Amino acid sequence: MSQPSPKLDDLRIERAAKPDSPSRVPVGIVTVVTLLLLLGAAWWFARPKAIDVRTAVAREAAGAGGDHTVLNASGYVTARREATVSSKVTGKVTEVLVEEGLRVKEGQVLARLDDTNVQASLHLASAQRASAESLLQETRVRLKEAEQELERQTALAKNNVAAQADFDHAEAAALAWRARLAQQQSDLTVAERTIAIWQQQVEDTVIRAPFGGIVTSKNAQPGEMISPMSAGGFTRTGICTIVDMESLEIEIDVNESYINRVAPGQQVEATLDAYPEWKIPCKVIAIIPTADRQKSTVKVRVGFDQLDPRILPEMGVKVAFRETGAAPAVAASRAVVIPKSAVRSDGSRDVVFVLQGGRAERRAVTVADAQGNDATVSAGVTAGDKVIVEASAELGDGTAVAEKKL
Repeated sequence: MSQPSPKLDDLRIERAAKPDSPSRVPVGIVTVVTLLLLLGAAWWFARPKAIDVRTAVAREAAGAGGDHTVLNASGYVTARREATVSSKVTGKVTEVLVEEGLRVKEGQVLARLDDTNVQASLHLASAQRASAESLLQETRVRLKEAEQELERQTALAKNNVAAQADFDHAEAAALAWRARLAQQQSDLTVAERTIAIWQQQVEDTVIRAPFGGIVTSKNAQPGEMISPMSAGGFTRTGICTIVDMESLEIEIDVNESYINRVAPGQQVEATLDAYPEWKIPCKVIAIIPTADRQKSTVKVRVGFDQLDPRILPEMGVKVAFRETGAAPAVAASRAVVIPKSAVRSDGSRDVVFVLQGGRAERRAVTVADAQGNDATVSAGVTAGDKVIVEASAELGDGTAVAEKKL
């Protein structure tokens, strides 16, 4: 067999010995990396998940007419004439003649108090007057007799028949009876005045309606004590409360920043919370010329154009102050319509949540009108914005949301 050529040996590649295997990664680095991975996984699973919401697209409002809303506010129905009827004297109630819901007339008897002692005093005063009248009649007879005697003595004295002493005695007697008659006439006047006082006190035990209206509450029962002022314990201060239903009006606290939009006689559209579809025409009666320093509000009185039995005191009501004219058409053209369910109340302001970049953005809005299921917004939202109309309670400004179109 032939030997390898020396030239082939020169061409052979000499391979170096295998290098040693690299050393293992330090345990500390592996631990740190593992902790970072665990923290990342924990954050991933614990991160806030997007809330499912339903949205609707705000659309431009239809062309505006001559009337539009310049201010929205809320208030309560109040009665201009309302009274808790009490008595002028302290006494025990013996009879109550009214119930809640009863319509009463002015002067109608509502209740009676125990008048036993007062009637006894009245009877005594009547007896004293009768005695004074009897004495007065007797004195008049005695006076007539004395005057007749004086006339006789005067005639005898002129003829020098009677002594001067007899004449003086007759004259003094006549004067005495005249003085007694004047005193007894005064006593009779006092007796009559005393009777009038006790008659008034008897009348005070009968409680009457000061004006016509509806009884809204019954505050006392027979057997209870009643007093014109609070006496503590079980003493009542009123028999019942009467409301004049013809004096109902709306009382509103308007933010002083917007009071310049309200004027006396201005047309107002009211909506009772109990009847949200019923639009009630009203007008501004007066603006109370003072502001509440703590609430920064001004009180406004609004009257109904026509009263209705469905309107009751203390009902909640929302009002829209209107302005007539063509100039507001420009402002109305910027108004948009959104579902009423998108409007939320945040204290004294109305807000909506708008979908922006997968998150909810809170915006304050001005609601110009609300009819049916729609609300017309004049500020805060523009046409094309996606407003959130349905979401869970966790919805807040900046909350991640997942859209579901309405």
